[in-house]
Amino acid sequence: MSDQVRYESDSMGQVEIPDWAYWGAQTQRAVQNFGVSAMRIPTPMIRALALIKKHAAAVNGSLGTIDASLAEAVQQAAAEVYQGGWDEHYPIDVFQTGSGTSWNMNTNELIANRANEILGQPRGTRSPVHPNDHVNRGQSSNDVIPTAIHIANRVEAERLLEAVDHLAAALRKKEAEFSDLVKLGRTHLQDAVPMTLGQEFSGYAVQIEKASRRIRTALPDLEELALGGTALGTGINCHPDFPDAVAAGIADETGLPFRSAPNKFEAIASRDAQVELMGSLNTLATSLMKIANDLRLLASGPRGALGEIVLPSLQPGSSIMPGKVNPVIPEMVIQVAAYVNGKAVSVTIAGQNGPLELNMMNPLIALETLSSIDILANTCRVFADRAIAGLEADRERLEHWIEWSLALVTPLATEIGYDQASKLAYTAYREKRKIRDVVLESGLLSEEKVNELLDPSKMV
Repeated sequence: MSDQVRYESDSMGQVEIPDWAYWGAQTQRAVQNFGVSAMRIPTPMIRALALIKKHAAAVNGSLGTIDASLAEAVQQAAAEVYQGGWDEHYPIDVFQTGSGTSWNMNTNELIANRANEILGQPRGTRSPVHPNDHVNRGQSSNDVIPTAIHIANRVEAERLLEAVDHLAAALRKKEAEFSDLVKLGRTHLQDAVPMTLGQEFSGYAVQIEKASRRIRTALPDLEELALGGTALGTGINCHPDFPDAVAAGIADETGLPFRSAPNKFEAIASRDAQVELMGSLNTLATSLMKIANDLRLLASGPRGALGEIVLPSLQPGSSIMPGKVNPVIPEMVIQVAAYVNGKAVSVTIAGQNGPLELNMMNPLIALETLSSIDILANTCRVFADRAIAGLEADRERLEHWIEWSLALVTPLATEIGYDQASKLAYTAYREKRKIRDVVLESGLLSEEKVNELLDPSKMV
């Protein structure tokens, strides 16, 4: 990139811009104003903005609100942005003006400069294609940014759902594999009655399957697009046929049922759809943390604790203790879950900050929702492939804990009463003996009856 510069003007005067850059004066002012982090626009937002501009130009051209030749150049430029050809020309910090106006103008200026170049004019001329008059025709940042957030969220949700379903399938496979392995259940981290390892994993599978259903429940509201409401929802400066036509074009290209929001005031002022989405992602993250923590406990030891399952050995676990292997994937999952839990709080607070007719935390909402979708999709796949798929049961360890559990006494209560069964359990505990031996020694029941009642496979 050269050190040469060019000068462009906006309503506030002249601005110096790197000559290689395809953005314009308003973008450059935002770069100068908002340099507080290293975070930039999420890539799915770039794709969504480009999709909006492409189909807006097509509809404006067909309606005659802009010249057909200019509309064609804008469509071509927007398609290039959509295909990823100009990502490096989005230089603005995520933390910026809350409406996201800077991102919208960045897109308008980039596409206008590229369209003018396609038409044989140099960058920075703002003619014949103007960023506001042509690329932004019939639009406002106030309806474009919410529309882009909805599109980006909805498109990326497809990848997340595939990953969540992949994890659920991996857990279901383990449920079937472990269906006949009887183990000790635990409540309050204390011994409880027997269950199968398959039953334990069935609970995990259902948690993830329900997470998938919760995410799907949030999708219909994401398919409503604010575009056409312009500044407030009244649709000022927008052709009445514009909103439905653009939504139809976007739906056709993405294969998703996008439609024009029936109430543009709600669609612009409220980010409840994102709060709902993050609620479902927060629940998924919470489920992932519970499952990952359980796997760490079940695999703990392997000799000094439960050691009922064996996680895949992926890397050395200590710089000082030879042979130590840690539950690295569950620990990664737990950290991701905490990260997403925090993002859900951020979006909740952001959703509350929509005074009157406009939410003023749109960029943060875009960042938090899209980064949550992305990291959860990646995490679910890694969890399934690097931990669940290779997980094994330690049959001997399962049998050992069952036989030594005092909870085996539970079925005896129906034969000898709760109080007598409690006394036998306490004796076994105090004398560090198996409950089976203590019951036989008591003479209260025949050996045949004891073996029948204390058969773990009949307790599940």
